[in-house]
Amino acid sequence: MRSVPTERSRTLPVVLAGITGASAAAAGLQHSLALKSDGTVWAWGANGSGQLGIGSNAESNVPVAVTALAPATAIAAGHDHSLAVRADGTLWAWGGNDFGQLGDGTDTSRTVPVAVSGLTNVVAASAGFAHTLALRSDGRVWAWGANFDGQLGTGDANAQRLVPTQVAGLNNVVAIAAGYSFSIALRSDGSVWAWGYNGMGALGNGTTNAALSPAAITAVTGVVDIAAGSEHVLLLRTDGSVWAAGGNLTGQLGDGSTITRAAPAAFTGLTNVASVVAGGGHTLAVRNDGTAWGWGYNAWGQLGDGTYTNRGVATQVQSLTGVAKVAGGYVHSLAIKTDGTLWSWGANTFGQLGDGTLDDHILA
Repeated sequence: MRSVPTERSRTLPVVLAGITGASAAAAGLQHSLALKSDGTVWAWGANGSGQLGIGSNAESNVPVAVTALAPATAIAAGHDHSLAVRADGTLWAWGGNDFGQLGDGTDTSRTVPVAVSGLTNVVAASAGFAHTLALRSDGRVWAWGANFDGQLGTGDANAQRLVPTQVAGLNNVVAIAAGYSFSIALRSDGSVWAWGYNGMGALGNGTTNAALSPAAITAVTGVVDIAAGSEHVLLLRTDGSVWAAGGNLTGQLGDGSTITRAAPAAFTGLTNVASVVAGGGHTLAVRNDGTAWGWGYNAWGQLGDGTYTNRGVATQVQSLTGVAKVAGGYVHSLAIKTDGTLWSWGANTFGQLGDGTLDDHILA
């Protein structure tokens, strides 16, 4: 983990002057993506593997357009690769490809978007460290890339896939999320299914045993939203309550402790939650009142509470109201307000905050 900087800038949330009409945001290890209401995709931050999609490996501390993707309808960011779903149902990928996570049949990294082989009618995608998930309109899930922990759900491990493979036994899926090396899916009946690495209990099945195929998280029902971090998962129920399982070293489960949990536990510190997302070791949530909250790892100010102190319980992101969506990177965070403006805070070593600087911003 990168050391904490000795000089820090303490500012209000940074608004990205180059982004208006934002409808979605995604944060990777050290890069960020935005989708605008006109269907254009924008990228900024680290670019060593081509994850900005601009035809080179040049970093950018301001948003730059990713060409030839509009109109796009969804985006996702992994460790060092990026994804965009186009309005025609095709999925496009760019960036790191050492394990075939771009799904184009090769292991060659790409500095411009390439079409994922053989997939149509895609409605959503999610990116892990080196694997990718896609959800089609028929409710089926496809996976490709690294599979050393069974995160592709193919019933085996230690075999990467360079092209999409259907995850067997899953149907009626409405949402997907890829963690570091595990995967989860939400079905229309409110049940959640998980597979892959489970050393910290993120699969929520009461054990720390890996699962090579999807298995139900039976402890929680009526789920309407899911999120996956590096080693933890979040489940949002219809009543606005949040449940969490997995690694908790920095308090990312939000239960006031640092105890790892192999089965989901209710998070009692926050109610009326509308959506949840997970960063590397931190968690973000938006409440129905438009406020944003964070907990967990905070050494880079990614919780937005004006400190660098880890939080085991939810703390409100300062100076932000009217929040519609949030996104969590490894150690930085993004928020979209209802007016379509995009805001950022946390680590900025590679320009991933997109404000034209390389300073580290927190909310003061």
